[in-house]
Amino acid sequence: MDAPVAFAFPPVQSLHRNRIAKIHRITGPTTPPLPIGDAAVDYCLAHHVLEGAETAARCGDSALFDWYTANPDAGAADKLTPTAVGPRVIVSPDLVDLPRSPTSETPYYLLRPESVQAPLNLRSIAASAYSTAASNGFADLLAAHAVVLCLLRAKKLGDILDSWTITRLPGTVFLDHVSDPVVLARDLIHEAGHNWLNDALTATACKISDDESFYSPWKQTTRPAFGFLHACWAFPLTMIYTARVLDRTGGDLHRFLTAYLDQQRTLLAGTSEDHARALQMISDDGLHSRLHAVHRQALSL
Repeated sequence: MDAPVAFAFPPVQSLHRNRIAKIHRITGPTTPPLPIGDAAVDYCLAHHVLEGAETAARCGDSALFDWYTANPDAGAADKLTPTAVGPRVIVSPDLVDLPRSPTSETPYYLLRPESVQAPLNLRSIAASAYSTAASNGFADLLAAHAVVLCLLRAKKLGDILDSWTITRLPGTVFLDHVSDPVVLARDLIHEAGHNWLNDALTATACKISDDESFYSPWKQTTRPAFGFLHACWAFPLTMIYTARVLDRTGGDLHRFLTAYLDQQRTLLAGTSEDHARALQMISDDGLHSRLHAVHRQALSL
């Protein structure tokens, strides 16, 4: 199935290559890089190395610092799970292993010497989720922007699922999960979408002013343009995915996804005028057209 838009975006691809080289010069100038597969994967892992080395240095942990500088893949080589979009690092850290830092109030997880793969059953569900997303047009998105998957709390269908990304670890996603890969694929797409847009804004040097705010129906409050545009990109991506997969589901899952799509239609419907105004802040034509196209496709569902 065709992608909703061209997720392969040349400015982002250039950003990945340039940032890998810069990080490698900082963290391991005498160590040969160890590419896992492509620039997007190396880009994600390089940020684990950068963050880990900085954290180790701040704590005075010379052994851990040396490990990061000696392992430009953050030790991922023996933790890879084959998926439809390429090898992924799938872990299931305990919530107590998700620290906060002075630079991030949001919990996060870094690949470390003691990191291990998630249990086989979770890796199997995750691999199925990547496959489902890929077959519905989101292969390029997940290939480049959902490289490290941190599966958090196991929940039941219908429970509130928390998920997030942080800008310091692009390509890494943090997700609660249920046992169904169709739902996991939806949430992977949502968070990968946030990673994509962060990279795209950086790569195109688009500066979004905080001077103007827009009402977000998802948060039920006004938000700066940056957050509003993120919501008007990530939620429509999940709507498009849900609409594509819905007819191939049944029972409780079908009812759950139908209710989700109906809810998102209602929330998105009132954003048209504000979205058009917010898009005026996006100066890059390629990025502007992608954000506009996904929003318009979701409105038509």
